[in-house]
Amino acid sequence: MAVPLVFLLLGGCASMPHDERPGDAPEYQAVEPPEPVPQAENNGSIFQASQSQGLFTDTTASRVGDVLTVILAESTDAQKSSSTSTSKDSDLDLGNLEAFGGEATRSGRPLFGASNNSSREFDGGGDSSQSNQLEGEITVTVAEVLSNGNLVVQGEKWLGINQGEEYVRLRGIVRPQDVSADNTVLSGQLADARISYGGTGFIADSNTPGWITRFFNSPIWPF
Repeated sequence: MAVPLVFLLLGGCASMPHDERPGDAPEYQAVEPPEPVPQAENNGSIFQASQSQGLFTDTTASRVGDVLTVILAESTDAQKSSSTSTSKDSDLDLGNLEAFGGEATRSGRPLFGASNNSSREFDGGGDSSQSNQLEGEITVTVAEVLSNGNLVVQGEKWLGINQGEEYVRLRGIVRPQDVSADNTVLSGQLADARISYGGTGFIADSNTPGWITRFFNSPIWPF
């Protein structure tokens, strides 16, 4: 009895949640811009190359380390319904074997005659529906500029509320053409987007089943 109990405790401890904190996920951390290479100064003129700024410079995100605001407008609604109905009837009747001009019998009963009737029916159905909605804003940084000019952006936002913390994490690829003049982009325009929302603390723990409950509901439980 002690051995199964030890395995039960070890399995439960392995499934206990890890309290996430800012910085636990490096793929969502802010990326700093690279150190600029100092340009040679032309001290013989008023113009200094290292301090120049274009008159028509685009202020939207375009380089590693630039910030970009993503407007979260996620809404999904999925429904699925299925129904199956089958039936099958079969009849089998084998006459008694005849030999030497008569039926093979024993004590007046046929030896080889057989008959069988079977009927099978199956009815099944299922319905499934799911809906999600996430709205808000999160400002992220450009982590990489791809060879085609697209921007890989990533970032996270943490909010401390009462006795817990809530976070929004985002990572995806943005086309520069989709970035508006006010340096914002809709979340629906992100390619390969990974958006997650969750929380930690007392409130989040209260909404999480205990590790023993999760163990008995896990796929490794055989019963």
